[in-house]
Amino acid sequence: MRIQDIRQRLRDLGAAPCHEGRVLRAWAQGLSLDTKRQRAESFLPLAVRDAIPGLTAELQGLARLHSKHPGEDGSVRLLVQLADGQTVESVLLPREGLCVSTQVGCAVGCVFCMTGRNGLLRQLGSAEIVAQVVLARSRRAVKKVVFMGMGEPAHNLDNVLEAIDLLGTEGGIAHKNLVFSTVGDLRVFERLSQATVKPALAISLHTTDTALRRRLLPKAPDITPTQLVELGETYARSTGYPIQYQWTLLEGINDTDTELEGIARLLDGKYAIMNLIPYNSIDGFDYRRPSWERAIEMARSLHGRGILTTLRQSAGQDVEGGCGQLRARTLVEANSVLPAASSLVL
Repeated sequence: MRIQDIRQRLRDLGAAPCHEGRVLRAWAQGLSLDTKRQRAESFLPLAVRDAIPGLTAELQGLARLHSKHPGEDGSVRLLVQLADGQTVESVLLPREGLCVSTQVGCAVGCVFCMTGRNGLLRQLGSAEIVAQVVLARSRRAVKKVVFMGMGEPAHNLDNVLEAIDLLGTEGGIAHKNLVFSTVGDLRVFERLSQATVKPALAISLHTTDTALRRRLLPKAPDITPTQLVELGETYARSTGYPIQYQWTLLEGINDTDTELEGIARLLDGKYAIMNLIPYNSIDGFDYRRPSWERAIEMARSLHGRGILTTLRQSAGQDVEGGCGQLRARTLVEANSVLPAASSLVL
């Protein structure tokens, strides 16, 4: 379901733009349709009021909690079941943040990521994306939404931008607190700059070496790190939000002194923040996180060179926090209780 579908259904029932806004605002923010000054029955057309219970039930079915996994750091990883039975992951973050998914699976195929191992299964509709926020808000306050969960937002651009538009208007979230994460796609820089609600931008950089980037992100657009930073700088200056560069630290691969020199060169004078994120280790993958001491050393080195740097302790380390891990584990557990193939009746 897309948000434009909800709008059209309301219009078909005789809703005016003000009625649409009230219904969508109540849904996105978890509010009552009644206000202190006015009850819904004195404001909404009769056909809209009659349709609200059915529409509400349908919206609630877009994203239901399958399981939750609290972390020691205050994060809570949510496995969310969609109406067709597929699952995605959302993460309640400390300080009223939420990470949401935009796809079931991913086509980029980052070699260190669980989500992309089985490719892209399907896109999420814009209403399914917002439904993750609604579900999270039923549990705690959400004032920041980052599109960094399962999937590549650039590959589902229309739905993601539609969700961002609603969250930045009726959803009551400040535009700078909506963070669009991407491996880099020329369409992103064009479309975001034209949008009414312009989100902050996070770019998954991971390396300053073009050849290494192609190996780590084999299906990402063939844009060099230098080109990505230049595109990011243009967007940052136009919006007034610094670009957040994401750097997943992989031991022996991109935690080298050579990479430190490359980062210092690329981001010198740029309106940017470098986020160093130690890798969330995954069973069966050959990649490992460097020591915490090495991560601190890298952050201090970059600070000393004038690069604003944060060192993130990856959320949910103790609850399989890497995107796709909970979903993968659940699928394995489900398959393990299936009857033997010889007993299946087709």
